[in-house]
Amino acid sequence: MRIFNTLEDVKLNNNTSVALGAFDGLHLGHRKVIESVIGCGFSPSVFTFSEDPSKSLHGETEYLLTHEDKVSTLEEMGVENLFSVNFDSVKSLSSEEFFHDILMDKLHAKVIACGNDFRFGKFAKGDVKLLEKLCMENDVELKVVDPAMMNGEVISSTLIREALKNGDSLLAGKMLGRAFGFTSEVVTGNKLGRTIGIPTINQPLPEGFVKPKFGVYAVLVHIGGSTYWGVCNIGVKPTVGVYLPLAETWIGDFEGDVYGEKVKLEVFDFIRPERKFDSLEELRDEIKRNAVVARKKLKNRI
Repeated sequence: MRIFNTLEDVKLNNNTSVALGAFDGLHLGHRKVIESVIGCGFSPSVFTFSEDPSKSLHGETEYLLTHEDKVSTLEEMGVENLFSVNFDSVKSLSSEEFFHDILMDKLHAKVIACGNDFRFGKFAKGDVKLLEKLCMENDVELKVVDPAMMNGEVISSTLIREALKNGDSLLAGKMLGRAFGFTSEVVTGNKLGRTIGIPTINQPLPEGFVKPKFGVYAVLVHIGGSTYWGVCNIGVKPTVGVYLPLAETWIGDFEGDVYGEKVKLEVFDFIRPERKFDSLEELRDEIKRNAVVARKKLKNRI
């Protein structure tokens, strides 16, 4: 997959079918839009932003997907071109300028897909009705994709964040169409786990990433092409006094040193809330009990 981070880098020799959107979580609704431009006879492409536009417009937002995981997911879906540009570089363009200067002149779009609530151009003045008019005038096929639904509600990044903050990682995964998780570097911890016979890996939550309900989860850990089951505490480790949120995972059936490596974590069932223990021995015994639960929950996933 070719990745273009600025429009100046774009030099295409073929026509494209382009999915438009922020695609901040790549949930089932986003996937419907993207899948609609695959197999159209043109080079399947995604035009999105390197950061969620809501961050530029409204301040901080919490991401559901790291850039690295977004890239790998889109590649797995069959996307050939990813245009991931800075929102500030295009936000001053009028709707017509965005359509002609970018979609027509730069991307050579022959098919365009978007959700039914898509907005574009300066101050988000352009809507689907205007996009339909511009496409008709320029002999471009427009696909307006209805939202994905679950339990009578439109799947949205907001609903997924709410599920995660309630500890319902399984519901979040169903709306995402894949397990919730992230890829990040393993960092050196205080190594107290080794002293009680339960060595763990520590991964800080990516900057700006959504913070799920603090607690213990059943997880799958992907290391070097292999997958392992594990039990993970997401939070601040109150027993040993760490104050920056991170994921600390004890990995079953694994021995090795992965410090400095990037490891993918998939978060499944919530087991219990985070809590402080009076001693490391109590913590060790609880981790062992949690591990039994985690392994049962994950037995059909590995």
